[in-house]
Amino acid sequence: MSSALEEKQTAVAPSRLRAFWFDIPLWKRIVPALIAGIAVGLIWGPQAVQLRWIGDIFVRLAHMLVAPLVLLTVTSGVIGMGDPQGLRRLGAQSLSLFVGTAIIAAALGVALGALLHPGVGVSLKDVVPEPIRPGRTLGAQLLAIIPLNPLQALAEGDTLAIIFFAILFSAGVLTLGARARPLIDVIQLSSDVMIRLIGFVMEFAPFGVFGLMAAAVGAHGVGMIVNVAAFGAAVFLGCALQIIVVQAGLVFGLTGLAPFTFLRKSLDAMIVAFSTSSSSAGLPVAMMVAERELGLPNNIVSTVLPVGAGIARDGTALFVALLATFAMQALGLPFRPSHMALVVILSTLLAIGAPPTPSAALFMMAAVLSVLGIGAGQSALIVGLVLPFDRLLDMIRTTTNVVGNLTNATIMAHRTPDLEA
Repeated sequence: MSSALEEKQTAVAPSRLRAFWFDIPLWKRIVPALIAGIAVGLIWGPQAVQLRWIGDIFVRLAHMLVAPLVLLTVTSGVIGMGDPQGLRRLGAQSLSLFVGTAIIAAALGVALGALLHPGVGVSLKDVVPEPIRPGRTLGAQLLAIIPLNPLQALAEGDTLAIIFFAILFSAGVLTLGARARPLIDVIQLSSDVMIRLIGFVMEFAPFGVFGLMAAAVGAHGVGMIVNVAAFGAAVFLGCALQIIVVQAGLVFGLTGLAPFTFLRKSLDAMIVAFSTSSSSAGLPVAMMVAERELGLPNNIVSTVLPVGAGIARDGTALFVALLATFAMQALGLPFRPSHMALVVILSTLLAIGAPPTPSAALFMMAAVLSVLGIGAGQSALIVGLVLPFDRLLDMIRTTTNVVGNLTNATIMAHRTPDLEA
């Protein structure tokens, strides 16, 4: 009798834990954690930075998965597709979507800058210049896609180089025909294991978001953007328009999925992207959202989303274009229509090739301004003005980047049904 009672109590405990935690949708656990983190940051102030290690654990866990996840899922996806023609068609259509939405975002950034004039009246008198970091040329960026050492690319988390090697490796596997069947089974099983690991890591996401938000608000306060309030408001408005009108609108127009439904199903990925400010760290949850919430096929999830983590840069394109417009206004320089067109083109190209590092977009603005005849000294003043407040701006544009990646994958799943697994 006692043994039966103990077994019953043992069974009840996991069921209660499941009802209390695991059965609750992830976003319903993350949002309260985010709000709690903001509250703790406000109350505890700078001391809340001591909680950042909790967020860093989550970020490190997510980054730990990215390189093997990309290698295995891309390899599995390409092998599962089996048709080089299909892969080529998927790649061309997907790339055109990435570029197209980035161009729209850059144009939106220039338009908002011209309409709202966020840089007019900004004083640069007391701003300390920030040295401009040297950037890579377009040729160097393209060359870096080909890894000298695939193992080094894995160790450094170089997403585009990993994808390049994965595609080549997949092509080699496919040429072996039936002989490669055992290897294909191992690759596909390993890919499934990585997807399962994503679920394990995401259970820690609410704690990670809490730590990251508490540290960010504690260090900078909610008014961390007050000195560039007009510019920050323009960035927020632009990213909101890009997500709600452009990205969700494209999904609705090309797939029939209601904008509110698309955004609601993408909420987990949006919150993680916002809190981590990293497209790479957000890739595992984006893949989980795409498969579980949006119902996208594995072949699309494993090929489009990893590529998009490296080049889906709608938020970055909008930010660079808007920041260049802001800089011209703050420096009191004329901004002609020819300048606008040039800024849109350069912002798009630079954004797509942007490295996945914090504040990289801020320093790319200097490359745009140099083409407009603005020297490094003046660019350094603008960077020095915005850099202290770039954390929140980075969170906003990273969210836009991740939603853009999910937008592309959702559209491709409906436009290429013959490629679905």
